[in-house]
Order: sequence, then structure tokens, then C-alpha cells
Amino acid sequence: MLNEKILILDFGGQYNQLIARRVRELHVYADIKPYNKITLDEIKGKSYKGIIFTGGPNSVYVKDAPTFEAGILDVGIPILGICYGAQLMVYIGGGKICNAKANSEYGKTLVKITDSELFKDVPNESIFWMSHTDFIKEVPVNFEVLASTEKCPCAAMGDASRKLYGVQFHPEVTHSVYGNQLLHNFLFDICGCKGDWQMEDFVEQTVSYYRKHLADKKVLLALSGGVDSSVVAALLNKAIGKNLICIFVDHGLLRKGEGDFVEETFSKGFGINFVRVNAQKRFLCLLRGIREPEKKRKIIGRSFIHVFEDEAKKLGAVYALAQGTIYPDVIESGKGDSAVIKSHHNVGGMLAKINFVEIIEPLRNLFKDEVREVGERLGLPKELVWRQPFPGPGLAVRIIGEVTEEKLELLREADAIFREEIIKCGNDLQADQYFAILTDVCTVGVMGDMRSYGYTIALRSVSTDNFMTAEWTRLPYEVLERASSRITNEVHGITRVVYDITSKPPATVEWE
Repeated sequence: MLNEKILILDFGGQYNQLIARRVRELHVYADIKPYNKITLDEIKGKSYKGIIFTGGPNSVYVKDAPTFEAGILDVGIPILGICYGAQLMVYIGGGKICNAKANSEYGKTLVKITDSELFKDVPNESIFWMSHTDFIKEVPVNFEVLASTEKCPCAAMGDASRKLYGVQFHPEVTHSVYGNQLLHNFLFDICGCKGDWQMEDFVEQTVSYYRKHLADKKVLLALSGGVDSSVVAALLNKAIGKNLICIFVDHGLLRKGEGDFVEETFSKGFGINFVRVNAQKRFLCLLRGIREPEKKRKIIGRSFIHVFEDEAKKLGAVYALAQGTIYPDVIESGKGDSAVIKSHHNVGGMLAKINFVEIIEPLRNLFKDEVREVGERLGLPKELVWRQPFPGPGLAVRIIGEVTEEKLELLREADAIFREEIIKCGNDLQADQYFAILTDVCTVGVMGDMRSYGYTIALRSVSTDNFMTAEWTRLPYEVLERASSRITNEVHGITRVVYDITSKPPATVEWE
């Protein structure tokens, strides 16, 4: 299906997935491989159009630092090294890397640039994002310095004859003003890519493949109503129709109206073979008295699998299990083997009890934004395609402490009000994820002339383009005021509303 590919050789960098996303945004397929999970001979045999070395937390000159065979510089494939990747190119190419000490650079940095193919259409001075404690002191033979900063004598280098380039900064991050232009130059002018990675082609080719591969075979899918499993459902429904059976386990921990919306969308809107299992009482019973978040997650995960198993057994022989695994689930940056099964909604834990011949993962090569694009092309409702990230254990991990039916109803109503107030403002607020948390703190309030005593709701909203980091959203006071007023007036049992102004890091997006 893929006519051209770029290899992202990962040396443990925190931005490895972001690099791949930036490449794919330019319609070139990017394949991430840990540096220690692919050999030079395998690289030669894959017909990669180019290679990008990622950054990493190590120094290239320390013992056991991630490295690669020096012969990679001579295989004739264009290479772009980023940060640690550039330093590694220098190190294995015979140059010199030194500790920057007082000259290390972090954040937005002015870079002075000389003319080269890599920097075509980039101004002679531009802002790029630096993050390094080592620096390139001497470039290898045949390389020349292409850029510098006030503190860094070599911010970029290149050997045009071999199409080898390295940059000390991170072109993939948003703060690098001409980062996308640099990546475009590398992909199209240096590697000779054409940009043939299109979602329309992916949908057609994937449907065609599974229509043949799964002809007359039954396939089972655990449909959570999340973006990933929903797109898999729509994709396989187009390929095999009624031979796809979707089991939707409603554990009673969903947001307001969510279970009915999922059922309406798939059973009526798409005519999918849809089974809804109402297991709310079972889950609440198992969660009784449990306060620790990791215990909640494990109980819900195990119970989900058991319920799914019970329903699957009623169906008789089923050929394959379909999962909503996506590319970030497959990748483990610089570590061991890829993860095959996600916890909770990807139900691989049942494989010992149900005899599936095959696991089907149609989205395993896609990032979340690409999955959403596929969903739109398949005609899924906008509310579902652009659904915010939602934890597998649902509202159980947005309730601090024990989960009860009373607390779930309080949180559902408060969360719905907050989301309604955000949605009223359209895209102006630039809020990427927003929700309510029911804390375990009760406070005194005043309702009319009477003393009241009830729970405290925390509101959380973050703005981000990748969820690796996130800023708390600067919501207008008017929005917060309306949300607070409505929650305390309409949700009896809530006496106080607070707003979380912690970014990620140091916090995570979710509270538990």
C-alpha cells in the first residue's frame, strides 16, 4: 500500500512521534523504528527514501550510549540527524562532540543560516527550538557548517554530495518557525519524495484488502464508542457488512447520554450488527469501597474482559478479533518490542479463552489525527470523530475516592454543563480537552437562607497540539462564571466549583 517511506530511527527522543506526524502532514509515510530493533541490512532492503535520526537524552560519547553502524552513512540514503541524531552522525563520522557546559541552549533561539538545499526558502536568520547540553565542536570530513547561533558554532551541517545533514535544533516543534519548511526541503528536494500518502487511498485500499481477506468470515469488535474503535467499526462494516459483530459493554461509567448515542449511531445510523451489554450494576458492585485509582483501573479492565468473554461465547465460532490499536500504541520509544494489546478496550486478555484465528488492527499505522480523517471520510458523526480523549475506565477515574451511583450522576450533570458552556463559544477558546472532576472534598455553602454541605467540582481544560505537553486553558472569566453558576444551581449536591490551572508537566491531564 505504501509507495514511499521515510524511516524515523529512534534514539529515545521525546519528539519521535511528533517528527513522524510532521512528515505525514506533508503526505509522506513515516515509519518509526527503535535504533536497536532494525539492522543495516534490513534498512537497505526496505527501500526507504530517507532516514531521520531522532534526538535523545544521552551523550554520544558515554558508555552504552545509543548508536548505530557507521556504515549507515555510506548506504546512499539521505539522512537528517536532529539534535542527538546530528551529534551521532558527527561521532560515528569522525568529528568531535563536547559538553556545552555554560553554552548549552534551551528554548527559542535565533539561528543564523547560510544558503543550502536544506535551508531553501528559509530566511538567513530565524527562530528554532534548541534543547542540548552537548555541541558539535568539529564536523566530519566533507561536512560543512550550514548554521550557527551566538553560543553554538555549528547549529546545522551538511555533506551535499552524500545528502547527509544534521541540525542541532528541533524543526518538528511548533516554536521552530520554519521547521516545516526545512522538513519539506529534506523530504522533497533531498530525498525526492512525491507526497503520495493520502487518506483517501488508505480507506479504499484497506476496505478492498479486508473485503477479500475476510470474505465470509465473522469478525468481533469491542466497540467502546471512542474514536479508534468507532473508526474500525465503520471501516470493517464497509468491507464485510453483517459479518462484523460489535459488542458495546456499557459499564455505567460513561458521560451523560453517551451510551445511547453510540447505540443510535451504529445500530441505526450504520446498520451495524450491534450488541449492547448493560453491565452497570456489575461494575458498581465490584468498585464498592475502592478508592485507589490503579485498583479501579484493574478491576474495570478485568471486568470488561469477563463481560466481553461471556457475550462472545454466545456467538459461536468467530474468525478474528478486531482492535482499535493505533500507531502510538505500537511504538515504545527505544525500548524492547512493540506493544500489541492495549489495556481495557483492546481486549487481548481474553485470547486464552476465545479461539480467534487472527487479530485485525486496521489502524495500527495511523496517528490519532489520521484516524479522525478516516472517520470523516467514512461519514461518522462529527461529535464522535472529534470526541475528546476519554479514559478507558471512564468517569471512575474522574471521581476521587469511591465510585457510587450518586457521585456518577453528580459528575455527569456537572461535566455536561461545563462542556455545553465551552461548546457555546465555538473554537475561539482553543480548548482541546475539557471536563469536570468530582473531588472528595465537601464544603459548606449557602442555598437561599439555608446552610448547605456538598461536594466540590474541579473544572479542567487544556490546550495542546500533541498531548505530550499541555497548557491550562485561559478561559474567560465569563465562561467560568456561567459554568460555576449553572453547576451549583442545577446540580443539587455541589456547593463549590474550582478551576485547575496546572499545566502538563508537572501535572498530567487527568487527575487519576
